[in-house]
Amino acid sequence: MSIISAAAAATLLPELQRLRRDLHREPELGLDLPKTQARVAAGLDGLDVEVTYGQSLSSLTVVLRGGKRDPEKPVAVLLRGDMDALPVTEATGFDFASTNGAMHACGHDLHTTGLYGALRLLHDVRDELAGDVIFMFQPGEEGYDGAGHMLREGVLEAAGVPVIAAFGVHVSADQPLGNLYCRPGSYMSAFSIMNITVRGKGGHASRPHTGRDPIQAGAMLVGQLQEYATRRFDAFDPVIITVGQFHAGTAPNVIPDTAELTVGIRCFSQATTARTEAELPNLVSTLVSAHGLEADVDYRSVLPPVINDETETAFYLDTAAEVFGPSRTHLVTVPKPGSEDFSRILQQVPGTYGHLGAALPGTVAEEQDSNHSPRARHTDEGLADHARFLAALAAGRLHQHAAAAPAWPGAGAAVDAGAAAGDGAGARSTDPEAGETETEGNLR
Repeated sequence: MSIISAAAAATLLPELQRLRRDLHREPELGLDLPKTQARVAAGLDGLDVEVTYGQSLSSLTVVLRGGKRDPEKPVAVLLRGDMDALPVTEATGFDFASTNGAMHACGHDLHTTGLYGALRLLHDVRDELAGDVIFMFQPGEEGYDGAGHMLREGVLEAAGVPVIAAFGVHVSADQPLGNLYCRPGSYMSAFSIMNITVRGKGGHASRPHTGRDPIQAGAMLVGQLQEYATRRFDAFDPVIITVGQFHAGTAPNVIPDTAELTVGIRCFSQATTARTEAELPNLVSTLVSAHGLEADVDYRSVLPPVINDETETAFYLDTAAEVFGPSRTHLVTVPKPGSEDFSRILQQVPGTYGHLGAALPGTVAEEQDSNHSPRARHTDEGLADHARFLAALAAGRLHQHAAAAPAWPGAGAAVDAGAAAGDGAGARSTDPEAGETETEGNLR
């Protein structure tokens, strides 16, 4: 069995709920989260840990040293929780709801608290840990590339030893409480932005033949981009293109000089992401040129795809089966179209990211608004298991590495128990519906 006990996690729950509700009342945006940082830091007082504060952002990097680390070849596991909120006016009706115009609509208050709980649980058994643990308390996930900032400030080097694996989990307000969803390989999409300025020649709307209409050319692009995506890319490695903004013109009797379009592009593999960056700007310029106009195209890659390591994902799912039970551990069949900057960590070290249901108990699907909604109501009743899961991932992976075995005792027992109970594929269930949901943890 795991050294992280359910009883220890349950004892911690009231403290975790208090922390979560404190964070929820005072959400902060972006990279600068001074109150959130201070609240987490206060909980570290008296603990035997090493704390580094961010320089360009309000991050906290905490290192816990394991008592059974190999003195010759020490290693570490990284656990991550993001801390920032969204510019959303809350409408949950919670008695601890935010009133400052921001909201933890994506559940990052739970991520922060779950990571803190894992730290506390692991601290209690630190003498038994076969290596070090890095706790990555990250600001700026919601479009600020907080993970990139922390990488540049050395989060992976914080323990001074190699990081062998990295893990994270994202809560979902409209998935059943305590259900874990994950898959190996491509799990969440890359995200890129293409800004287009179509340059034509303005004039009187009654004489369009004397000008070059950028609105007509822009409208053509909206349709042609969709056709290109469906005809040039594999349906099983798709491209999702959305023209989210189209601005042009000032009056119904005027042809403007320019039209501006902003396009969001999502892909699920590095190869397809590279193709879109190479091909789409050229496509836009060629199509616009065919109509006698010009186009300025700025293509910006925002985030890479989340690619889960196959070996680490098998371990992740086995650990989930031990903590949540085999019937609540789901191997999903398709990736999620949301994007997530934990992908930057997974570009550097093997690891896995998944989603954890946090729907309010006693509600039906129609009452469960998704993440990013002002009515997203995440419950904190699952925080004990959330913290225990993260802690078990770190402790178990370090044990596995030290033993140089394919599985650690607790996870192996979970697999055997799942198989004996007849829960499908050993330690997890296959849930195609869970893989196709639009309830992304972070759908930018």
